[in-house]
Amino acid sequence: MHLDHLHYVLPAERIAQEPPAQRDASKMMQVSSGTLPKNRHITELPERLPSGTLLIVNDTRVVPARLIGQKPSGGRVELLLIEPVGSKGWFEAGSNRFLAMGRANRPMLPGSEVEIPPCMHAKIVRRRERGMLEIDLRFEASHRIQTFEDALIECGEVPLPPYIRRKPSETDRQRYQTVFSEKPGAVAAPTAGLHLTHALIEKLRSQGHELAQVTLHVGPGTFVPVKTKDLDDHIMHSERYEVPQETAEQIQRAKNEGRLVLAVGTTVVRALEAASMRTGQLEAGAGQTDLLIQPGHQFRTVDALLTNFHLPGSTLLALVMALAGIETIQEAYALAIERKYRFLSYGDAMLILPRQERER
Repeated sequence: MHLDHLHYVLPAERIAQEPPAQRDASKMMQVSSGTLPKNRHITELPERLPSGTLLIVNDTRVVPARLIGQKPSGGRVELLLIEPVGSKGWFEAGSNRFLAMGRANRPMLPGSEVEIPPCMHAKIVRRRERGMLEIDLRFEASHRIQTFEDALIECGEVPLPPYIRRKPSETDRQRYQTVFSEKPGAVAAPTAGLHLTHALIEKLRSQGHELAQVTLHVGPGTFVPVKTKDLDDHIMHSERYEVPQETAEQIQRAKNEGRLVLAVGTTVVRALEAASMRTGQLEAGAGQTDLLIQPGHQFRTVDALLTNFHLPGSTLLALVMALAGIETIQEAYALAIERKYRFLSYGDAMLILPRQERER
């Protein structure tokens, strides 16, 4: 795929800087190849899906992974934690070594120390390839800080995307998180899931639809623009995922019964398609994936997608084009800008259905 196919002009005013007043207050553009996109509302989702649709959500939880500190010299340092080193989870006992991305006025060398007020201390252990740092993190216990999770909540900020040009607020701690988030590990939200409320989930179930969960811990690579002319030359960051056995069985039943499998977000697409690559059949289990999905990809598990509107020149836009078609998405995005849809993480939604479902 050529980079030119991923280009469009996104006016700055179309980039949502705040979440909507309520989670389910967003518009939803319904898209299918061969038909004009329709203006819908996210609360209409249950009625717009064929009977018995199986929706797959990502239950990852965003951690407050942005740390602001200073060197002994007083210089400002910003660290973005990526993931624990080794097999430990974020908040397992003894988990204090992390991969991180760093920003400072001068390069941070091994041995450099950073104070992160009011309760954390970081030491640079070594530099890795592609700008990654390996760091040791320690916290100072107090009456209110007993665990590393307590310390990160106290010292860390919500890692809002770079195109949201404001400091994170207390509201973001709740709104930049899905209502079904369970497993900590993401440094960016699976944003399509931000639209779903407990009431909307209950409505989906009451109308005969089914929900299941996978986990993909979203990393900062989701924001890395494509800079190569040919997408085949773009290097993807790896992300951890897990497909539970129960979810794999639910998907197989849906396939056997001819029911639609709808991914709530591009992260779910990556997890399911990655788990289907080895044999062509979905396999339960955990793994890591650097799968780049672009036009020409043969989808083995996912039939439909609920997603947000994505950045120009992004791999997320390429994934959406792979499912719906390049021209279909180009036309839909042009209409979305014309119709004043809100774009990106806190923006409106797009529902992509197979052609045979377009008249619902």
